[in-house]
Amino acid sequence: MMAHIVSAMRCLLRCIWVAALLGVGCAAPQLAGTDLGATDAPDFTLTDGITGRVVTLSAQRGQVTALTFLYTTCPDVCPLTASRFRAAQSELQADAGRVTFIAVSVDPDGDTPNAVREFSAAHGLASNWYYLVGGRAQLTPVWAAYGIGVQAGSTTVTHNDAVYLIDGRGRERVLLHSEDLATDLTKDLLALLKS
Repeated sequence: MMAHIVSAMRCLLRCIWVAALLGVGCAAPQLAGTDLGATDAPDFTLTDGITGRVVTLSAQRGQVTALTFLYTTCPDVCPLTASRFRAAQSELQADAGRVTFIAVSVDPDGDTPNAVREFSAAHGLASNWYYLVGGRAQLTPVWAAYGIGVQAGSTTVTHNDAVYLIDGRGRERVLLHSEDLATDLTKDLLALLKS
């Protein structure tokens, strides 16, 4: 009788242990930055300034996407963000092909196709990289959908330094800022690739 009780308890403990392991394995990844609650990312369609092709955000589903807002003549945050994107591509190694990096212009007058190509080349961004451009009428709704405040000055454009990480199902997962990128960008991209 005692042997049956011990055997049943062992079986129960094994089941609890397996359930705990499965629970840990299925848990949502811990991400740095501001949790965005896994809501659908606002969709948009713009033109890639590098290739001239039309790019739609929802067409990137199946890939993890890092989405930011830049301008080519930016003296500070934009080059830093572009460099961090390139570093993340290197750090991701074989997984780099599973992540799409997108920049949306905040300078419709200055971000010409030639300027975008030069900026991208200067920062080593080519693979899985889009720098999307358009007129103010096309860009303004995208800025508004992502809470990007844009104020053009005489030589600079003031804007938020947001980097949105979007999972393969097209959901906004986390918001990072330039000061977070060196420590959190690659780690969060890897976590999203595993989820």
